[in-house]
Amino acid sequence: MDKKEEINRLLSLRLRRLLGETKIDYEKLQEIRLRIGWPVMLIYNNREQSLGQEGGFVTKNELRETMEYICNYSMYAFEEELKQGFLTIQGGHRVGVGGKVIVEKEKVKNIKYISCLNIRLAHEVRDCARGVMPELWCNEEKRWYSTLVVSPPRCGKTTLLRDMIRAASEGNIIKAGGQNIPGVNVGVVDERSELGACYLGVPQNNLGRRTDILDCCPKAEGIMMLIRSMSPTIVAVDEIGGQRDKEALEQAVNCGCTIFATAHGACMEDIKRRGLECFFERILILEVAGEPGRVQGIYNRKGERVC
Repeated sequence: MDKKEEINRLLSLRLRRLLGETKIDYEKLQEIRLRIGWPVMLIYNNREQSLGQEGGFVTKNELRETMEYICNYSMYAFEEELKQGFLTIQGGHRVGVGGKVIVEKEKVKNIKYISCLNIRLAHEVRDCARGVMPELWCNEEKRWYSTLVVSPPRCGKTTLLRDMIRAASEGNIIKAGGQNIPGVNVGVVDERSELGACYLGVPQNNLGRRTDILDCCPKAEGIMMLIRSMSPTIVAVDEIGGQRDKEALEQAVNCGCTIFATAHGACMEDIKRRGLECFFERILILEVAGEPGRVQGIYNRKGERVC
């Protein structure tokens, strides 16, 4: 099933026709936003685009119909996932959900009266990390550097991290001088289901043959679970930043693990302000403009450019 079919089968019949009347390259389509009473909005090739006001307004019934298709007519089956505010669907695509949040004992119990959806398309870009991987290898110690990928939203940091995981897991990476770097065990804590994009427990993205995944697991708990049970050489997590994340990273480093991670930011100053640089030997700053995942520069923890 291709991306067009995977996405169209989720939409209400009228919205499906509306999207079909628009010339779209689904490899460049990033998001479809549906809000009751407003036109369908697309994020296409990093630009926002409306499908037009005439006939483009989303109705309550259309949003309900779309949710029925997404959940295969069983909202109850997805109740646990809905507590997190999103669903992961076949193909690895993620559907963000907004509406009335039901809270019980200070914890989110459910979301009802759904009024907005954000369908984020999953795009694997195989070998996008090929150029940087040799720069992340410490030849003297025969190991990977702990590496942080930094960028604002929608610049490709998760896409790049995903391919870094796959490459390190598979191995066969050639270092300058003809050296072949072997594959290693990688443990992934996929808190938001964006790295492996598991659907019914099965990863929809290829993270490599030596990769183990904890799906929808909080980072702090998941890091230690993986270290205790799966003996990873590399632990990979997406979007770190909080105090609990930093404490878990410190534990992982103390256990001898290499860390691959991402964080929001635009420059080294953003990372130093949050005290993240101390965990990483290499920090990749991505370009804000241009192709997703393009590296502007590689720095050490002191902020000195190394590549």
